[in-house]
Amino acid sequence: MNKYIVEFIGTFFLVLTVGCNVLGGNALAPIAIGTVLAIMIFSGGHISGGHFNPAVTLAVTIRGKCTVQDAIPYVVCQVIGGVAAAFTAKYLYAEAATAKAAEVAKAIAVGPAFVAELLFTFALAWVVLNVATSKDTANNSFYGLAIGATVLVGAFSVGGISGGAFNPAVAVGAALMSLIQWGNIWIHISADLLGGLLAALAFKALSTADCE
Repeated sequence: MNKYIVEFIGTFFLVLTVGCNVLGGNALAPIAIGTVLAIMIFSGGHISGGHFNPAVTLAVTIRGKCTVQDAIPYVVCQVIGGVAAAFTAKYLYAEAATAKAAEVAKAIAVGPAFVAELLFTFALAWVVLNVATSKDTANNSFYGLAIGATVLVGAFSVGGISGGAFNPAVAVGAALMSLIQWGNIWIHISADLLGGLLAALAFKALSTADCE
C-alpha cells in the first residue's frame, strides 16, 4: 500500500505544480514542473520507483520491472492524484481558473500535437528505463535530475504545440483545469501510452543483456 500512496503523492504535486504555474501565468513553468518531478522522484523513488505517470508505468511493466498487479493500482492512484491536484489548483487560483474556463479553447493541430506528445513521452520513458531500471546505471545519484530535465526540455520545446503533458494523468488534470480541451485529451492519452510502449520495446531490443 505504501508504494501506491507514494504514487498518489508524487503525481499530486506534479499536477499541482503544473496547474499553479500555468494558471498563475509563470513563463518559466517548465522549470518548476521539471524540478518538482525530480524532487518527487528523489523522495519517493526508493519506495515506488517514482513513476507518477501511466505511460512510464506501462513502459516499466513491459520492461519487466513492475508487475501487472502493481501497474493497475499505480495508474489508478496516479489519475486520482492528478484529479485531486487539479481541483486544488483551481481552488488556489480560482479567478484564473474561472477565466481559463470562460476562454474559447485554442484548437490544436492534431498531427503535430500527437507527434510532439509521442516523441517526448518516448524520450521520457526511454530515460526512465535507462537511468532508473538498467543494471549499468544501478544505484546512480542522477536519475531524478535526468528524468525531470527531460520533462523540462519537452515542455519548453513543444509545450506550445501540444500542451506538453507527456503523461495521461497530467492530461486529465489539465483538462479539468481547462488547460487543454476535453475533446483533445485522446491525443495526449493515446500518444503518451504509445510513446511509453515504444520506449519499452526499444529498450528491450537495444539492451538485451540487461533484460535477461
